[in-house]
Amino acid sequence: MPENTVTTPLAPMTPDAAISAFSYLPAVQADDVEAAREFAGGEPRMPELLVDVVERIVVPVTALPGPETGEPCADTFALEALGRVFVASLRTWAQAGPDTAGGIARSVIDFALQFLTEDHENVADTLRSWRPSEWARHSMPTPHRPARTRCA
Repeated sequence: MPENTVTTPLAPMTPDAAISAFSYLPAVQADDVEAAREFAGGEPRMPELLVDVVERIVVPVTALPGPETGEPCADTFALEALGRVFVASLRTWAQAGPDTAGGIARSVIDFALQFLTEDHENVADTLRSWRPSEWARHSMPTPHRPARTRCA
């Protein structure tokens, strides 16, 4: 198991790029084919934008906790590795071209549903709560880590 993970700082996203990606995800989740097609058609880099968004959400949530939380357990290492593999897989998939945006969006939505929402939350609400207006200038703030990802 890795003892230390080095994270490369993310490049800032333009406001238009963040808005495009975050507008596309709810359209896909709502099965609004026309809106999703319009967003994806207006931004041929949509797959890469989605991966950038995912990296800003998944990596902080699945990262190993800091030393103030105590010694990490096996579940913590597994979640951190899962986050890295998920982002890397999506990045590879995005290289296949603009037609991959729909599948990537569905994977992001499913990942959020399975790992990043609390039992009472809706995925759309979770994604909406992470829609930062400051992405163009700053790194993504660390989202709330769901309680079920902590070791007992």
